[in-house]
Amino acid sequence: MALTAGAYLPSPLYPDYQRLFGYDDLVMTLLFATFALVSGPALLLCGPAADAVGPRPVLRLSLLPAAAGSGCFAVADSPAWLFAGRVCQALALGAATGAAQALMSRHRSPSSRVGAPLLASLAFAGGTAVGPAASGLLVAYVPWPLLTPYLLHLALLAWVWHRLRRTVPAAASTDPAPLRGRTVRARMPARTGIAIRTGISVRPRIPAALRATFAVAGLSGFLAWAVVGLQLALVPALLARTPHGGGPALTGGVLAAVLVWSVLTQFAAARCSALAAQLLGVAALSASLSLLAATGATSLTGTLGSALLAGTGHGLAVGGAARAVDARTPAGQRSGIAAALYLLFYLGSGAPAVAVGLLSLRMPLTVAVTGLSWAGVALGGLSLLVLLTVPQRLREDRAPAPPRLRRRAVLPGRRAVGGRAAGGRAPGGARPYAYVRLRRRPRPSTHPSAGPTNTRPSGRPTPPVSGTHRPPAPGGSRPAAGADADSEAAGGT
Repeated sequence: MALTAGAYLPSPLYPDYQRLFGYDDLVMTLLFATFALVSGPALLLCGPAADAVGPRPVLRLSLLPAAAGSGCFAVADSPAWLFAGRVCQALALGAATGAAQALMSRHRSPSSRVGAPLLASLAFAGGTAVGPAASGLLVAYVPWPLLTPYLLHLALLAWVWHRLRRTVPAAASTDPAPLRGRTVRARMPARTGIAIRTGISVRPRIPAALRATFAVAGLSGFLAWAVVGLQLALVPALLARTPHGGGPALTGGVLAAVLVWSVLTQFAAARCSALAAQLLGVAALSASLSLLAATGATSLTGTLGSALLAGTGHGLAVGGAARAVDARTPAGQRSGIAAALYLLFYLGSGAPAVAVGLLSLRMPLTVAVTGLSWAGVALGGLSLLVLLTVPQRLREDRAPAPPRLRRRAVLPGRRAVGGRAAGGRAPGGARPYAYVRLRRRPRPSTHPSAGPTNTRPSGRPTPPVSGTHRPPAPGGSRPAAGADADSEAAGGT
């Protein structure tokens, strides 16, 4: 939550930076695009890294670029410092997203009323709301408005570092040990001539049974963050062009209202199924975009109503998507899969701002927002169609069928020892089967000098085996060839 708040702390301040440094709308667009472009690779790299070395080291490491980002904004005197700060903030948030959800899942009781995916989504949305609201109030009522918010954020990061160290001490950490001796080649295009050897695969690996659920949830979450990203990027500019004029405090309050409403909605959505939450959320998002397009993005009342509808739809869609994916995610892949899901969320939050910025170079801002809103309504209709038509059985993680077993017969006079549990996998990844390893049963000895009687593994004496074998005669010599017949005749008489 602290990292998310820091990433969205500058949102109400961008109009002030634009007036102070004199850059145009294209630079504003590139600032939003930088965050989306940098956070994606950070998610792909640090999500599997958290599964390999544990979430705690990744979380602590992510606090360093977050502090660097706030420092860049605090000393900014040109747009270059703003870009450097956005890069650091994107690295921090991308690194911490998957690790934070994995750590919550590990330390959250399964019987808890608030599950790990809901808690992670609440923290993310709550930080997105706190950042703009806090910076807007600080700019309006405290001295040094472009410095104080970042100094307070640095103090918050120091407290989080201390709390993280005390809450999850290194000696009691349940994080898996770092993988040693494993080398995964990161494939590069042949023309580059570069061979990279790392210990972590950055390619998202979604299990086959989870792909349909992941695709549907990713589409819902992408649309939800696209609508909210549009609001976060354009509300400051739209409010500044209304007759009321806007201001940092009003802008921060409107942005916070969107995410606060999302947080409240997620609590209510926890009582319904993940599919129902996504359906209701996509419908609310489509209504929000329709209202924004119908009013032409020029009415303050219409903008506020659209923002509240966007918050409602965001809470329902994102909460349902996160719960649907987490319920079917293997325990050892939570960080990587959560990072892949949030990669789609980040792309959704950054794509509308970049698109509107590029369109505004050729047309007025209100026209660009209206056209993009109608495009979002069409995407919402497609999402509803997918949610309603994809068969439910494809979204369920069905348990795999039990493997067919191939057994070897135990031959007479032999016994099975060792062996492997049914369903185990043979060396080399062969087909699962159950097998037994066979060896001859030892022959018992009844001679007094032969030592104690042989026993079975259970401790019971092994019964003598009939056959032609005879114990050696006293003195260690074997009986003569005719001795057997003589002894049998004597026994008969």
